[in-house]
Amino acid sequence: MASSADTLHRIPRSARQGARRTSAFGRAWCRLWVMSAVVAVMCVGAGRLEAADTLPGRLSDEELWRLIVDLSEPGGPFIFENFVSNEITFQRVIPELKKTATRHGAYLGVGPEQNFTYIAALEPKIAFIIDIRRQNMLEQLLYKALFEISNDRADFVSRLFSRPRPRGLNKASTADELFSAFKYYFPDPRLFDRTLKDVRRILTAVHHFPLTAVDHETIEMVFKTFREGGPSINYAFDRHAPGLNSNHTYAALMTASDEDGAQWSYLATEDRYRRVQEMQRKNLIVPLVGDFAGPKTLLAVGAYLKEHGARVSVFYASNVEEYIRKPLGNYTRFCSSVASLPVDSGSTFIRWTSGTAPRTFLGSMAEFIDAFTEGRPFPFEVRAANRRVLAQISCN
Repeated sequence: MASSADTLHRIPRSARQGARRTSAFGRAWCRLWVMSAVVAVMCVGAGRLEAADTLPGRLSDEELWRLIVDLSEPGGPFIFENFVSNEITFQRVIPELKKTATRHGAYLGVGPEQNFTYIAALEPKIAFIIDIRRQNMLEQLLYKALFEISNDRADFVSRLFSRPRPRGLNKASTADELFSAFKYYFPDPRLFDRTLKDVRRILTAVHHFPLTAVDHETIEMVFKTFREGGPSINYAFDRHAPGLNSNHTYAALMTASDEDGAQWSYLATEDRYRRVQEMQRKNLIVPLVGDFAGPKTLLAVGAYLKEHGARVSVFYASNVEEYIRKPLGNYTRFCSSVASLPVDSGSTFIRWTSGTAPRTFLGSMAEFIDAFTEGRPFPFEVRAANRRVLAQISCN
């Protein structure tokens, strides 16, 4: 990776969007507070109003790469490669999120493809996907290229898994129809070669990202893994980790639903696919290398959002906190970094507990920060002997 600049990259004024208008009452209220020299105003009227921000509507290729470099930390190891998620319950919280989470702010996430489903459902203005593994950042760039060259969901799935596109699929096809159609197709080596060539062209000749030879080798390795695994690839694919929810295949994750049977995956409908594709084409999904308990990345993302007057809508943390509590990591530093993020009462954590009874659950970021700053513990679901218990967790 190219060396980082000493300071965070500043987005030019010409790239920024105009501030979002509020109601006449809201504008007057905000002006009063600004004149009083209060920083980070949240305007409140009959309901929650959105704070004006200057987040860009599009990033140039240079701006995107500069953010990747300047906001990232050195990569580190993780015990699993996480080519795909294993969180089969991840869609169950989306209906509640859409009701309560801050709208049109920034999305923070971790890991691979599950982020696209949350992005498609919540429609943030910008997304930062943070993972300690540089491999995940490169996998996200592979996805970026595939989104940009694939006209629709069927083309995307065909290229991702190097399978010929089945006949009969169209924009109205359901996720079940989509993955059922691909189920019995074998990988096509020529399609793999053509797609890999296109991916390299998009990333280097079109976007001019200065990827290293090792980066290209890693992208090819990840792409080969998807070719070999196909739509049945799972979290434990080709790993020495049998039993890690191996039945939760890519196809199963994409055809899962919430508790009412509604499907929310980014491949469930053409509209959801287009939402993610549009953000990718505008360079608004920013993959970063960073440790949640590290000294830089979360703080740098927070500083960038504050600079643009934006707030965090959702922070999808998965079960990373299980790995960064003592003695495994520096949980206090994670808490301190979260406390530096710009939030409001609707800013929401998405968390997941593993084990034999996995569950996705939500939590208030503002309440978490209040507990940390006041030095008191807070309720948190943890895994204990393959069951969930509600424990009191402290940041210190």
